[in-house]
Amino acid sequence: MSFQIATTGNGSNESSTDSSTDGEDQDEPSSVIQERDVEDVLSNFRKKWQKELETSPKTVQTRDVEAEIEHDFETKAKTLFLSGVEMEKAGQLYEAIQFYRRAVQLVPDIEFRLDNLTKNKPARDRNLSEGEISVKEESNESDGDNEDIKDGELLQHIQKKTSKMSAICVPKNEQKSTHISVLPMEMMLYILRWVVTSDLDLRSLEMFSMVCRGFYLCARDSEVWRLACLRVWGLNCGSSPYNYLSWRQMFIERTRLQFNGCYIGKTTYIRHGENSFQDQFYRPWHLVAYYRYLRFFPEGVVLVLTSSEEPAQCVSQMKHRNARSPILRGYYRLKDDKVTLVVTRQDNNKHLQFKKTAKRRGADLRDTAEQTFHMELQIKSTNKKRHVQLVWTHYSIFTRTLKGDESTSNFDLVSNRFPPFWFSRVKSYTSESESILQ
Repeated sequence: MSFQIATTGNGSNESSTDSSTDGEDQDEPSSVIQERDVEDVLSNFRKKWQKELETSPKTVQTRDVEAEIEHDFETKAKTLFLSGVEMEKAGQLYEAIQFYRRAVQLVPDIEFRLDNLTKNKPARDRNLSEGEISVKEESNESDGDNEDIKDGELLQHIQKKTSKMSAICVPKNEQKSTHISVLPMEMMLYILRWVVTSDLDLRSLEMFSMVCRGFYLCARDSEVWRLACLRVWGLNCGSSPYNYLSWRQMFIERTRLQFNGCYIGKTTYIRHGENSFQDQFYRPWHLVAYYRYLRFFPEGVVLVLTSSEEPAQCVSQMKHRNARSPILRGYYRLKDDKVTLVVTRQDNNKHLQFKKTAKRRGADLRDTAEQTFHMELQIKSTNKKRHVQLVWTHYSIFTRTLKGDESTSNFDLVSNRFPPFWFSRVKSYTSESESILQ
């Protein structure tokens, strides 16, 4: 009995020892296998890494060559496509199709690439066609702007630089709305005639020409300046600018009147005052000052005002042709450097009423019923400005009474009583337009 137990116990111990030894024998080969796998992976990685190091320079070089070739193809395709656009604009559809076909053969999606390029980049950095100036060419031309340009050659200089431009101007920044550069030249000139208006606001035209080269060329259009000269001199303008180089030079140098402001003359004199009843030795003197205002319109209308108020209060009253009293409305005529004015002052309703009451009361009918002022002024220039001074050469008043008597009074043009008129520009006169220049 005891033997069997002992045997059984020994058997269990042996089995346990056998099993433990078997487990140790099994774990040992698995760890060896894992270490071998890691070494194999590392060795494979080293080999691949060395191969990539050896082949990478060649790969990069080939990629650069391919990119360069692709860039050349794209540049050539852009040039061909844009040439086709210019051909289509010129009406040569068959030639345009040939350029489009060659461009698509090089780069199939060249049209979409150009569209994305114009959206993403500013307008001044776009790749323009052969008929337009690129940014590089513009920078090169800006270096030539520092060259000395002789008098009278600026227009030809700018025409030469902008001869290849298909548009009037190029927007500096990207525009979401329609830019003015898309307008044709005819529409731009029509707008300029509206800017000049019938009142001949040529100063605004000169300010417009300072924006860019394209606007400068538009502002130098001979037709606009011819219409301005015809508006000033009428039949005396002639069909050509005579001895002047252009209509613009004729408008600037030929003697004329200014229309974007008014001529102002200030008169001052000393008047004796009455003695004081308290002090007979006190004799006051009064310094009197008043202004004469003249405003001319191109169609031959002139406004005249005499007032003691300052110009800031008076010039605004002479903005429109049909001004109210006390402003007088008359007509003028320009011949050479002399301007003749005829202005009438009368009030028919008031004088007729006065005439009826005077007859009833037996009053004298020698009171003034109508006065006509005749003035002749000479246009002069100064060293800095042209046509800014009007000097008196003749002044007379024709008077007609209610009774019918007529008389003419001629004045001695003393310098202190009749000082010259000086031109003063008024901004409000050109703030709005009634009609375009025709």
